[in-house]
Amino acid sequence: MTLTISEATQHFSAKLRFETDSSDVHAALERGDRFVLVDSRSVTAWAQGHVGGAIHLPTAEIPERAPALIPMDMPVVVYCWGPGCNGSTRAALAFSRLGYEVREMIGGYEYWAREGLPTEDEAGRITASVDPLTAPRGIDCAC
Repeated sequence: MTLTISEATQHFSAKLRFETDSSDVHAALERGDRFVLVDSRSVTAWAQGHVGGAIHLPTAEIPERAPALIPMDMPVVVYCWGPGCNGSTRAALAFSRLGYEVREMIGGYEYWAREGLPTEDEAGRITASVDPLTAPRGIDCAC
């Protein structure tokens, strides 16, 4: 099957509309962009470590709790463990069914932490070194 340029353009445009990555989310947080970052993992996973500033809302609780926690006009970005987990996709689906504007942070908590971005646990900030395979050191990847 051969895709047309238009079909490919539509596909990749939709991906960028509904997905984001950890470095873009970090930059948006630094700029003060208006959105809520939601960690959709379990209580145990949250306690192990999470993105600073995120709220904890496990996927199974989104339909019941989200409307009381997050205004309907607030954009939402969800994350779960990492690229081997579809939990953030399930969370994004739950938010979209409620009518929220939602994006999925691809790479999840794993890539956030591997890129050396700020994380915390119950004791406070976690300092991690940057994995050179996920975040180039000293250069801008210009992607």
